[in-house]
Amino acid sequence: MRVQKFSLLAVAVVAGLSLTACQSGDDSSAGSDDSSSAQSSGSQNSGGSSASAGKGTGTAGSGATAGGSSGSASGTGTGACKTSQLAFSSSGGMAEGTLIVNLKNTGSATCTLKGFPGADLKGKDGTVSAERSKLAPPTVSVEAGEETRFTLHYPSNDSGGSGVTFTSLVVTPPDETHSHTLPVSINVPVSDGSGPAITVDPVGTGK
Repeated sequence: MRVQKFSLLAVAVVAGLSLTACQSGDDSSAGSDDSSSAQSSGSQNSGGSSASAGKGTGTAGSGATAGGSSGSASGTGTGACKTSQLAFSSSGGMAEGTLIVNLKNTGSATCTLKGFPGADLKGKDGTVSAERSKLAPPTVSVEAGEETRFTLHYPSNDSGGSGVTFTSLVVTPPDETHSHTLPVSINVPVSDGSGPAITVDPVGTGK
C-alpha cells in the first residue's frame, strides 16, 4: 500500500510538473504574441508617422508652390511699363486720318500703363506735338507678350496742295522720360492754326 501510494504521489507530482511546464510554455507563447503585436503595432505607428511626415512634406511642397505663385503674383501688374521693355509698331486706323500705335510688353512680368503718351511728329519742315484728346485714361495692365495701343488723329490733306509731310513719330510712354522713334508717312494740310488739330488718345482706348 505504501509503495502504491508513493507511486501515485510520484505520478501526481510528475503530472503537476508537466502541467506547470505546459503553462510556462503557454505564457512564453503569449509573451511572444504580445511582443509580435507590439512590434506590429510599433511598425504601424511608425508607418503612421511616416505617412504624417509625408503629408507634412506635401504641405511644405504646397507652401513652396504657393510661395512661387505669390512671388509671381507680386511681380505682376504692379510696376509701370518702361520704354525699354516695350516694342513699338504702327498701322493705319479704320478711319482716315488715324494712326494706331501698338505697345507690346517684351518683359517677363505684367506691367501697367495709364495716361497720355507723348506723340511728336517730325519732318523736314519741323516738329508738331499732338494735343491730348478729351478721353479719360484707363489703367491698362499689359501681360508679358501682350500689347495695348493708342490712336493718333490728324487731319487728312484734301486741300489739293502738297501739304506738310512727317516722316517720324517720337513716342514717349506715360510716366516715362525715354522715347522711341517710329518711321511714319503722314501728310497734313498746311494750316494757319484754325483747322483741326493733331490729337492723341490715352493708352488703352479705342480699337
